[in-house]
Amino acid sequence: MTINKCRVCENDFFEKPLLRYENMPSTAQYLPDIESLERDKGIVLEVCQCSKCGLVQLNNEPVPYYKEVIRASGFSEEMKNFRLEQFKEFTKKYSLGNKKIIEIGCGRGEYLSLMQNFITNSSGLEYSESSVIQGNREGLRISKGFIEKDSDRLKNSPFDGFYILSFLEHLPNINSVLKGISNNLTEKAVGIIEVPNFDMILERNLFSEFARDHLFYFTEETLSSTLNRNGFEIIECKEIWQDYIISAVVKKKIYDETNIPIRKKEKLDLSEFNNHQNKITRELTNYINQFGDKKTAIWGAGHQSFSILSLAKLEDKIRYVVDSATFKQGKYTPATHIPIVHPDTLMSNPVDSIIIMAGSYSDEVSNIIKIKYKNKLEDKVKKINIAILRDFGLEEINE
Repeated sequence: MTINKCRVCENDFFEKPLLRYENMPSTAQYLPDIESLERDKGIVLEVCQCSKCGLVQLNNEPVPYYKEVIRASGFSEEMKNFRLEQFKEFTKKYSLGNKKIIEIGCGRGEYLSLMQNFITNSSGLEYSESSVIQGNREGLRISKGFIEKDSDRLKNSPFDGFYILSFLEHLPNINSVLKGISNNLTEKAVGIIEVPNFDMILERNLFSEFARDHLFYFTEETLSSTLNRNGFEIIECKEIWQDYIISAVVKKKIYDETNIPIRKKEKLDLSEFNNHQNKITRELTNYINQFGDKKTAIWGAGHQSFSILSLAKLEDKIRYVVDSATFKQGKYTPATHIPIVHPDTLMSNPVDSIIIMAGSYSDEVSNIIKIKYKNKLEDKVKKINIAILRDFGLEEINE
């Protein structure tokens, strides 16, 4: 079932979608295994825009697991160090050291465990029962739950602070969730709200960033209007993590702007996304053809690489996809059905080339390959060729 009205302001979409993609992955997280491979089919994604508030969103139903947080980035040491510094600055600036704070959608507690370095009275809310059990087993205070409506009351509320990191864009009932969070806070509470940065996606024509898991694509302007509508105002806002993320520090509003009229927005022109998609497809195809079919591996089993594999029709050219997240290994890429394997498969089943498709983690992955695998691989193959798919195109790493 598709929708034709904005999930936030309930006004109509522009008549025609901004973009329409066929044979796209149906999920980015619950990946098919060998038993379910035949049942996994690609879907159509339509990218739409509200004609009133301008918010870009998909018209698809949410993924079945939208209430759960599945966080592969918790494995990154680089992200861990970044979050530690961010949480330290946030808690110090807003004097939260002795206060109560909650993470909305905390997964297994990857970030909650870091926040506890600065606020001992930290807790988390997570819908996935297995994640709650694992987090509690590790000594974290995680409650099972999900905010369905604005009247929901959380255990130990009201809270003095909160944070919700790259989760809001998954939630179809976004108004209820934001109002529910606000109603579980003290009057002077502050929080961090982070979403993928659509301003950056627009600037760089990142066609691969659209995934069924992400229903909303916020610019700073549309994030601000959505928060204002639901009880928050932005104190400070910046782009972080190589501009991939909009990070907003917010506080509860003391007045209501729900009925303030919004200036009607112009429809976006995303035709350049298609041009950039064709350019990337040509570059990937020409690069892979140097080595022959099935002699190239992809490193990165994220929604960006899944989209590119589908849109560039690479399913018959790639031997396997490498990823460090153990819960993805042994599964297959959605729609294209390429096996996802442990990095050590590079040694037991070597390839001639590796294309890194790991977004903001690509340089970190490149260093891992150089340090751990490159010399050993070149004992097995004449030369291992490495390339990184950047925003602008394919960059070959020659050393």
